[in-house]
Amino acid sequence: MIIVYHSSVKVDEVILVGSQQISFDSRDSIALVLSKLAREFSSEPIVWCNSIFKKDLQISNITSEFHHHKMMLSYNPHDNDFLGEDLGYIEEFLYLNIDRNFSYPTWRMSSAVGVIHASVLLELENKIVQDSNFDYYLNSLAKLCMPLGLLCYSEPKLLNGLRLPTSNKNSFFTLFRFAKQHYKAVWVYLLFLNLFLYEGKFPILPFVNSFFFKRRKARGIDLEPILASSSKKVVSQGTIDVLIPTIGRKEYLYDFLVDLKQQTVLPSSVIIVEQNPELGSNSELSYLKDQSWPFEIKHTFIHQTGACNARNIALNQITSEWVFFADDDIRIEPTFIEDSFRQITAYGIQAVSIQSHHPNAKPIDSVVGQWHTFGGGSSFVASERLKGCSFPLAYEFGFGEDFDFGVQLRSKGCDVLYFPRPLILHLKAPIGGFRTKQVFKWQNAPIQPKPSPTVMLYFIKNYSKQQLNGYKTTLFFKYFKVQKIRNPFLYYKNFKKQWEQSLYWANELNKVE
Repeated sequence: MIIVYHSSVKVDEVILVGSQQISFDSRDSIALVLSKLAREFSSEPIVWCNSIFKKDLQISNITSEFHHHKMMLSYNPHDNDFLGEDLGYIEEFLYLNIDRNFSYPTWRMSSAVGVIHASVLLELENKIVQDSNFDYYLNSLAKLCMPLGLLCYSEPKLLNGLRLPTSNKNSFFTLFRFAKQHYKAVWVYLLFLNLFLYEGKFPILPFVNSFFFKRRKARGIDLEPILASSSKKVVSQGTIDVLIPTIGRKEYLYDFLVDLKQQTVLPSSVIIVEQNPELGSNSELSYLKDQSWPFEIKHTFIHQTGACNARNIALNQITSEWVFFADDDIRIEPTFIEDSFRQITAYGIQAVSIQSHHPNAKPIDSVVGQWHTFGGGSSFVASERLKGCSFPLAYEFGFGEDFDFGVQLRSKGCDVLYFPRPLILHLKAPIGGFRTKQVFKWQNAPIQPKPSPTVMLYFIKNYSKQQLNGYKTTLFFKYFKVQKIRNPFLYYKNFKKQWEQSLYWANELNKVE
């Protein structure tokens, strides 16, 4: 392990852990020193640490938390981040809203402390600009490489959870430059507009200055040859429960159970929550008892419909080390569970969502990477991470429960990765015969809420003020194209009423929880 101590603008000292100091060119930028060290020590993790945190650096935690080469860890002990919260006006994902108490997925890196493997730096050499501003370089690197499969985290264990007051805020010039170099140009205009609309600020010079910079792209970067081989043991017993809510799809469910029966790694139990709203009705899944299955069947029959409620009932019956959240109309290959466990072991991860594609759609050839949501019908999660998690009933029959569940996992330090393989075939079966269309309280209101109150509920629970306002602006422009009011002033007046209605009903839904 190589440790680079610096004073924000230049390198102070470089040491090889357990050995001697290493010479370096003091005229080089910090980023360039890291790059040169990667060439010299190509098989080593390279750590950076501001010299003021030298006594706080937790080397043993770096060894345990940096558990494979395809990672980038960092931690900012200050309450504010390098680019500030105004970036939320153009960035909607939860990667901005770091929980500093746990390991949290984010591309927001810090010069305070961090670690990356030399093999990653070698791949990036001459492909990413080595900015003299080290914080800018780190954020740019992570922002560009996170979509390519580099797993980036804020990790408080690097400094043993050290917390400090707010540091100096960066200028709008840095913010607008970053926006121009890492987002489409339209977002630079929206950033300027949002700052004016919601904060009364008019940063015209930073806005104009940003157009002197070209957008950065991750051309030629290939991180796939860098293999993940985690030192963390996340699969011990290898037991798994399969959780399936079902309603009116007995033939599809049967086919899926046959797929489970043929698995090279068999489930310990299959937890089925069957719903039928008709009082006095009985289960239609006679084959659960009439046929022999190589796993325990835990069958619950209820008259209340709703996937959130059904999954919560099933969560209380889990006994295995792992859980597979599944839909009732999917098909999988015989080695599906075995292949999933193999990849889970390689990445040392405790929650993954797996690519689910339709019969007439071509699977997407993408990389293993961090995902901003969660697949309620296509995910593996370690049971220990599910304690205290549930699918909020406020989202029932709406949208947002999967996103919310993913937030709950991340708030416990459990990231969710996306696996493009092995594949799940999602048949998208017709709605069960006894399903009825849900009627919401706002459905017949003269002013219809926009966005959907369940979507708004997710936003007000998990978005920053800037993110919520930024979403409002983009929705305003997008919705104008599809609605009937063509007068922009009348449209604005109506949109404002719809937004207020959405907020009202979202707060009403929040009381359900």
